[in-house]
Amino acid sequence: MLTVLDSLPPGLLEARASDLHALLPGPTLIHLPGRRPAPLLVSVLLHGNEDTGLSAMQSVLAAYADRELPRALSLFIGNVAAARHGLRRLSDQPDFNRIWPEPGVDIPGRESEVVREVLAQMRARNVFASIDIHNNTGLNPHYACVRRLGTDFLHLATLFSRVVVYFETPLGTQTGAFAPLCPAVTLECGKPGNIGGETHAAEFVDAVLHLDHFPTHAVAAHDIDLYRTLGVVRVREAVSFAFDGTPAQLQFEPDLDRLNFRDLAPGTRLGRVRDCATPVEVLDERGRDITPEYLQVRAGELAVARPAMPAMLTTDSTVIRQDCLCYLMERHPLPR
Repeated sequence: MLTVLDSLPPGLLEARASDLHALLPGPTLIHLPGRRPAPLLVSVLLHGNEDTGLSAMQSVLAAYADRELPRALSLFIGNVAAARHGLRRLSDQPDFNRIWPEPGVDIPGRESEVVREVLAQMRARNVFASIDIHNNTGLNPHYACVRRLGTDFLHLATLFSRVVVYFETPLGTQTGAFAPLCPAVTLECGKPGNIGGETHAAEFVDAVLHLDHFPTHAVAAHDIDLYRTLGVVRVREAVSFAFDGTPAQLQFEPDLDRLNFRDLAPGTRLGRVRDCATPVEVLDERGRDITPEYLQVRAGELAVARPAMPAMLTTDSTVIRQDCLCYLMERHPLPR
């Protein structure tokens, strides 16, 4: 169940993600006071192998060790058990970023009860804004994700990066659950262990702590590159795949993640296919199969069928099986 604290437990600011299990019994919500009472919520380690958020918050909190926070802060530390082993999630766990309550999501279980309680407590505290910090396993720029295109959401996102992705799925994300309550954003901070990602996230959190309100004017077009997700790409469960030349039905290009956030022309090769007609599937935001529109197999090659831009392409086989190969996006106009 959820542990709720009103102060930092000893040793938290020095602990590695893999050591948190010795300090915390499990998912933990820590409420800290600040000069402005409406709290900023920051969630970290929803995926146990993505530790940039923990490092960033340790840096922020260390800087305020002997002075008042400019705004109340609530820190949610998620999958402590998976972090112990450096895994996204344990085999008997759901994904901690697919179980948050929103329309279309009703996943029973202890973890779902935990995140429902986090949401309820933050609603009662009149949450000011929500930040969920993540890493990628492939090569990606730092970018922000939002579920709504309101002016306050876009101002929050562009405070982190001019690259902003608007998404409707997957459902059950922390950002999706908090979007009806406050401006909410997911930060994608590159690969774990990169000091640049930790510094960037810490500077962003500190900047939001100092905000009194969000601007009401629109974000200028020259200050944002806005994209919208079209669908998710998954390797079919029965299909074997590899990146290193190991015999498999689908042999991906070894440096496939170099294509992230690049406009791909029709015919761009993603891999070679053997003994398999449809090795991958592309599902749109409503769960419809749109594979033939975007990917095709011709002459033994998996290639792009129409212009698209991938994000979160990864060469991590475990992540591909537990989540997806990538998302496909297109450029999206700014709302009027």
